[in-house]
Amino acid sequence: MVSKSNMIILVSLLLSVFSQGGQCLLLDDTNPTNDHLQAAKRILKRVPLIDGHNDLAWHLMIDFEGQMNGWDLQKDMWNYFQPRPKHPSQTDIPRIREGLLGAQMWSAYSDCIAQYRDAVTKGLRLIDLIKRFVHKYSHVFQFVTTADGILDAFHEGKFASLIGLEGGNMIDSSLAVLRMYYELGVRYMTLTWSCNTPWADNYKCTRYNTPVHHGLSPFGERVVREMNRMGMLVDISHVALDTMYDALNISTAPVIFSHSSSYTLCPHRRNAPDDVLHLLRDNGGIIMVNFYPDFINCTLDNVYGDDNRTASISQVADHLDHIKSITGPDHIGLGSDFDGSDHVGELKDVSTYPYLFAELLARGWSEGDLEKLAFHNFYRVLKAAEKVRDSKADEEPDDTLIDIADIPDTSCITQGWEH
Repeated sequence: MVSKSNMIILVSLLLSVFSQGGQCLLLDDTNPTNDHLQAAKRILKRVPLIDGHNDLAWHLMIDFEGQMNGWDLQKDMWNYFQPRPKHPSQTDIPRIREGLLGAQMWSAYSDCIAQYRDAVTKGLRLIDLIKRFVHKYSHVFQFVTTADGILDAFHEGKFASLIGLEGGNMIDSSLAVLRMYYELGVRYMTLTWSCNTPWADNYKCTRYNTPVHHGLSPFGERVVREMNRMGMLVDISHVALDTMYDALNISTAPVIFSHSSSYTLCPHRRNAPDDVLHLLRDNGGIIMVNFYPDFINCTLDNVYGDDNRTASISQVADHLDHIKSITGPDHIGLGSDFDGSDHVGELKDVSTYPYLFAELLARGWSEGDLEKLAFHNFYRVLKAAEKVRDSKADEEPDDTLIDIADIPDTSCITQGWEH
């Protein structure tokens, strides 16, 4: 039985019409049916659907300062968040169940303004918040840190919860801090957010042609190698093009894009160009496609401030089709960016995943390839990172310190251990 809200989305799929610039455009001639939708749901009941990026913790920090009272994930979170049109509620337990989401990489994210100040503290507070809400709803969620842990949680009827650190600024240029994040359960780190670290260029360096490190600095290369040694996935969403090249060249473990899409279809520098996708395939990595309209539906890089921009399910499927044509079916996943995006398209919240899978079935994707998209590809990548970690078990941790001269702002840094 299809609910009324689900039928509305299905009807929009059947119509496949999208409005932009005052014109109605017929997006495609595929016709997802209720049979496709039911088949999609059967797939997502066979394997756990893994999403690479969700900013619920950040959203809770905005409205509740990380406090656990005043909201309830078991109910509609629309009723608890402040009514901000630019930050719609997209995640709660009822919608997770409706969308048949099986596992989530929860993002620990803080803005670049914290860099050189309290970024580490903010990172730790976000990890603490994620662990607390996973514990509070332990009848639904299960905290895991391994590839096999995702399967274990799924077989126990639980929702696997992992942590990704969104921004190398939160390690304060310290390999020791990086290691402590791993001990706390962080299993990927995005090398930069939308600002440089003292050791890596972010995507704006490519967008505005303002490189500082021309990718990774020598210390940045050490960061990647130490992540390989520990088994922490290297995430190259948000980084500059040269940083992508460097990370893919240096990493001995598969690299991920936790929430990026195709640059060819939407030329935003947060997306992955085709040549990088070729390198990602050769590296054995994965690109987890973002649903954010600015990274799906654009013709120019400059799309900021357009809150009316939207994206259809068909357009997200176009990105998946294009990436699959380059990498094959083994290097694609989904990284929605839910609760971190300030406007949404047809994939409006965590309840809508089955409609994307129905669209892909209507386009001729096999059920086997959709199982790879949902689960097997990310599982393989994390398992491979664990294998690299195990092969480096005899290597000592890297205790190299960054040169203080490489840090642009040292006003909040003390040097040495003696007064």
